[in-house]
Amino acid sequence: MSNDISLVRYGNDQLASIRPTLVSLYAEVYEMEAAEDVFFSIDRFESRLRGHAGRPGWEAVVAFDGGEAAGYAYASPLKADTGWWGHMLQPLPVNDVVETGHRTLALFELMIRDPWRGTGLAKQIHEALLEGRPEERVTLLVEKTHPKVEALYESWGYHNIGDQQPFPDAPIYATMLRHLK
Repeated sequence: MSNDISLVRYGNDQLASIRPTLVSLYAEVYEMEAAEDVFFSIDRFESRLRGHAGRPGWEAVVAFDGGEAAGYAYASPLKADTGWWGHMLQPLPVNDVVETGHRTLALFELMIRDPWRGTGLAKQIHEALLEGRPEERVTLLVEKTHPKVEALYESWGYHNIGDQQPFPDAPIYATMLRHLK
């Protein structure tokens, strides 16, 4: 690990060039979960990645430490006809779930490799991804079994707005929201 961290932004037109890095890092970070639960498998991740990256406005920020990928985050705006809010275990007020295609950014992944955890790199990547975004708010999901991660996001300005289960075989997630404007 060096002090030569660079953050590089990629758009969906660059997915082919960065896809192997995203998949490889996911496979490393989720190695144990993927071995035990098909939801976390590489195939399921790649399917989700294709879907997410196929949306207009998708972006990723990858951190490189001396040329070695250390972590990344990616997000895209929720479409006007999104099903994101339909998976809430308790419905939210109608005004909270109206989407325009430009209102809410969904942060789908944020992961850091072991050697860089606890260094502040996750927040650097996160803030770089949000920088210059036109959306008024950002949402993300945190597994309910990870209260320390939820607390970290709260320290970054997010608040829990309820729980959801986005797929029948997915874990229950805390749904978090942060206003950008």
